[in-house]
Amino acid sequence: MQAYIRAQGINLTFRPRNRAPVNALRDFDLAIERGAFVTIVGPSGCGKSTFLNILLGLIPPDSGEMAIAGRRIAGPGTDRAMVFQEFGLLPWRTVLGNVELGLELKGVDATERREVCQRFVDLVGLTGFTNHYPHELSGGMKQRVGLARALATGPEVLLMDEPFAALDAQTRDIMQAELLRIWQEERKTVLFVTHQIEEAVYLSDWVIVMTKRPGRIKTTINIDLPRPRDYEMRVSQAFNVYKLAIWNELKDEINPNGET
Repeated sequence: MQAYIRAQGINLTFRPRNRAPVNALRDFDLAIERGAFVTIVGPSGCGKSTFLNILLGLIPPDSGEMAIAGRRIAGPGTDRAMVFQEFGLLPWRTVLGNVELGLELKGVDATERREVCQRFVDLVGLTGFTNHYPHELSGGMKQRVGLARALATGPEVLLMDEPFAALDAQTRDIMQAELLRIWQEERKTVLFVTHQIEEAVYLSDWVIVMTKRPGRIKTTINIDLPRPRDYEMRVSQAFNVYKLAIWNELKDEINPNGET
């Protein structure tokens, strides 16, 4: 696998005042090919979100190096965008206004901004909702706005930190299928954090299993299932073989209270 994103020897310890240090990541090494859909699973508190924040450029590691296309990450950049679990929409802005935010901050001309963002509003299936406000949208629609906002800035790498965790089961299934449709059209490199093994198998080219804290890579599993994928694939024998393989890697890392 040719590395487009590479993490080498990442170590990070949080040192909060008046509390014991927390060793979040230790000897974290990872290589991801361009255009891949990669999912990260692991126990609660193992450093999954911390890794995304280092890759986003928000947190510097204590040691080690992170690079995209051979360029060392030293801070935030326009080549990366994040979609969070919380929708993070501005309630006083319409759907289009929220999607335009990133380009507005970059100083893009209003006419060009509107044209670009309307394309992504349409891409995520919100045609006809351009002038609606967040309080008029369902949870799934709000997450579509967040995805459109991230895509509109033109990132090469899309980071997704449990983006569907707050959605009901049926909406989550729909959003997974929609995300794959959009990914197949845009072909961004995606790093997706989840606690759901089934979601990881369904979406991914590769599933990365992390150890308990301090987090490091335990194993990487190639999901060799055909694309495009449909819901019926989830009941296939091959799909369930992958689910079991990931669970067998993950179960020894789970906290005694059963959290993942």
